[in-house]
Amino acid sequence: MSTRKITYQYTIEYEVVSTSNLFHPQNWALLSVGKIEDARRFVVVDARVEKHHGAAIRAYFEHHHVDARFAVFPGGEENKTLDHYLALAHELDLFPIHRRDEPIIAIGGGVLTDLVGFVAASHRRGVPYIKVPTTLMGYVDASIGIKTGFNFNGNKNRLGAFHAPQTVLLDKTLLKTLPRRHILNGVCEIIKLAVVCDAELFNLLEAHGARCVVSHFQDGESDAILDRAITGMIKELEPNLLETELARKVDFGHTFSYGLETRHEANLLHGEAVLLDILLSALIARGRGLLTDDETRRIFRLTHEMGFALSAPVLDPSLLWSSLIERTYHRNGLQRVPMPRGIGGCIFLNDIHQAEIESAVKILEEWMTKEYEIL
Repeated sequence: MSTRKITYQYTIEYEVVSTSNLFHPQNWALLSVGKIEDARRFVVVDARVEKHHGAAIRAYFEHHHVDARFAVFPGGEENKTLDHYLALAHELDLFPIHRRDEPIIAIGGGVLTDLVGFVAASHRRGVPYIKVPTTLMGYVDASIGIKTGFNFNGNKNRLGAFHAPQTVLLDKTLLKTLPRRHILNGVCEIIKLAVVCDAELFNLLEAHGARCVVSHFQDGESDAILDRAITGMIKELEPNLLETELARKVDFGHTFSYGLETRHEANLLHGEAVLLDILLSALIARGRGLLTDDETRRIFRLTHEMGFALSAPVLDPSLLWSSLIERTYHRNGLQRVPMPRGIGGCIFLNDIHQAEIESAVKILEEWMTKEYEIL
């Protein structure tokens, strides 16, 4: 028997670029990657984005004499499926693009950028792509990392791959047309990061968060919150892009939420499930002495002041326990549940018991049924 070892190392490198008026013909950001002369682009656009910006996007490529094929995607977690993946893959195959210098462009929310990212990862075993997030969730979270994929067999993101974009283009003016509920959906991921990574970000949310929601993050104070959230996300992801280390602070809020979102996909957005997870985790942390009563109240008060409307009936302790068991498999046999240790700090637990979950659910249900009275 002979053994031959093959070693190949490569660097993952991509840019996260803040810009404005992205679809104005004088803004070259969309064409900053790849060839421009005699060029083609396969562009996937969220249906809501198409309604508001479709004409401007088409005019942009026409102005630059780029042959662009457009595919309109319906968006929404219910459409993050094998069927939609195959439909996009089929459309792309009918419109041949160069393998290295004609990047696919994904314009939409996190569901769209995840799905299109996997199309890019699998087409000809990998072609470049560009992400243009148009939701706050995508802006501060989904578009920043390199995970791609879709839901399969009743499980979220079961099939996918790590595939980095060539660039991520952030234009906060695209958030203007978002429904308020989807603004709040993205805020949940900012709260997540603030609670376990950044006490100053939490302070900014307390001071300005509610006004930023009203302005759709278009006012002056929003820049500090968005910049700090994006910088914090990059800081946490960059050393561990391929998730070699499975204990990740950014998984805070993503343990119990997995089951909630899977069962209640039709009426619970991703961020809303994450927020319920954050509140349950805060109560478990308080029970273990990791959060003081005052710190716990601050988290709950912020939730109330931001204007979230949460539903108690979705909180089934057996579902939450099953979700923890599933995430334990995902995390290679250990719970590795991120928990706040003070606001801005984090510790990982491997010994959460079902009784702790049941106790936290009772307290959270009582808080919600008493019209958000502070604990």
